[in-house]
Amino acid sequence: MKPSYKVRDFGVTKYGEKARAWELQGAGGMILDVTDFGGKVIRLLTPDRHGEMKDITIGFDSPAGWDATDPYWGSIIGRYGNRIAKGKFTLNNVEYTIPLNNEPGNIPCGLHGGTRGWDAFVWGAEPFVKDDDVGIIFSRTSPDGENGFPGKVDVSVIYTVTKDNTWRIEYKATPDKDTPINMTQHVYFNFKGEAGGSIEDHTLWIDGDATTPTDIGLIPTGEVAPVEGTPFDFRKPTLIGARINAKNQQLEFGRGYDHNWVLNKKVGEMKKVAELTYSGNGRGLEVWTTEPCIQIYTGNWAEYEWTAKGGEHLSFRCGIAMETQHAPDSPNRPEWPTTIVKAGQLYHTVTEYRFFAK
Repeated sequence: MKPSYKVRDFGVTKYGEKARAWELQGAGGMILDVTDFGGKVIRLLTPDRHGEMKDITIGFDSPAGWDATDPYWGSIIGRYGNRIAKGKFTLNNVEYTIPLNNEPGNIPCGLHGGTRGWDAFVWGAEPFVKDDDVGIIFSRTSPDGENGFPGKVDVSVIYTVTKDNTWRIEYKATPDKDTPINMTQHVYFNFKGEAGGSIEDHTLWIDGDATTPTDIGLIPTGEVAPVEGTPFDFRKPTLIGARINAKNQQLEFGRGYDHNWVLNKKVGEMKKVAELTYSGNGRGLEVWTTEPCIQIYTGNWAEYEWTAKGGEHLSFRCGIAMETQHAPDSPNRPEWPTTIVKAGQLYHTVTEYRFFAK
């Protein structure tokens, strides 16, 4: 099979921008359907152990679907992925304020870049076929002061579908002023299919000895806590549902897993850090990344009233997000690996979702 792509219109966003969508057909059979509206994933079809193709992500039939549920399903996240406490940070002796757009535990914070993060813009898009790969290059310029962040940033995100059914995501950004950058992808997986119900019967492995516990506002306390002896120990493959409802303050704060794991690797080292599998049909994926952390979120706030493609109902814990990243609130934690990118410096990270069936 030769890699290929085709394009179609994808409606108009609430900001009045016309969106398009591209269906990327990989040489290995995998299909990645994405839109230039925030790089959102609409569909992702992979084979099971019998070769049957199924859509294993949550997406919508038009931009309005994200407005009616949650804006982050399957989106490029930036300028700063995850939370910043009180929407404030100090850089070069200047205090910056970003919009408060999230308030877990009734404690406001800045989430995923503010009220209109990079997920909510239509990006430039350039599809390509190169040898056995097919992909698309998304690009935009974030102006100085956008959502309160300093510096103009020229950014590109390259999605590539390879012949071995890998989805490679390469993030590049160059600011003209020192600024925090922490990009990720907020795709949700369910190997039973989009309307397959809870992912508690999926098995998860994480190569991380510690997490960064949070307060009730889901902001890290600064502690780096060992996972041993806790419901957060996935160093051996474990069913997600095995301990997700355990009596544990951290799980109560997030209504399940919504936490950052510190990975057993160096910043910049490309390494396998997690694996997700479902024994019912053999689907699985390996997560490889250059990032030092991963946020696991088990869809604890999804509701049955929400509908996705074709009117399919979503549900509590209907998908799992595996967001490679630096730790939340890192601009306020100088002791942690920095998210500050200097003026003229290239921000460059890579994450791969390597799909398989057995």
